Amino acid sequence: MKKNQKDKRESLLFIAWAASVIAMFGSLYFSEIRQFEPCKLCWYQRIVMYPFTILLGIAYVKRDYKIALYSMVLSAIGGSISIYHYSLQKLSFLADIAPACGRIPCTSQYINWFGFISIPLLALTAFTIIFICSILIWKHSGGEVK
Repeated sequence: MKKNQKDKRESLLFIAWAASVIAMFGSLYFSEIRQFEPCKLCWYQRIVMYPFTILLGIAYVKRDYKIALYSMVLSAIGGSISIYHYSLQKLSFLADIAPACGRIPCTSQYINWFGFISIPLLALTAFTIIFICSILIWKHSGGEVK
């Protein structure tokens, strides 16, 4: 393994971890400081995102690049939930037939910056960053999961 590739993996792992930390603190800001109550789909996205802060943090400290396969899978799951949630908010034909999502409707938009940035899109951005970093780590590791 070249030193340059090792450095790339280390940087990518740090970026993935940083994205998860920013996403976690962002969601806590919206719920605890701005007092936006999360809907069920927001909770599901949090359930996937929050463990990343610990798992990717430990992997970064231990230089354990095997986490890439697992973080790819989990970030794909979280990203899929975010895409569905964002679609419910932005596509009227889905919003009209959306099932009840609990006390807070999943179609509600606490923020709508520039007419398209909502909380699920912010979560999707973090999941995408983690997914891309994980793919690149896996690629730079030669696709090994050993």
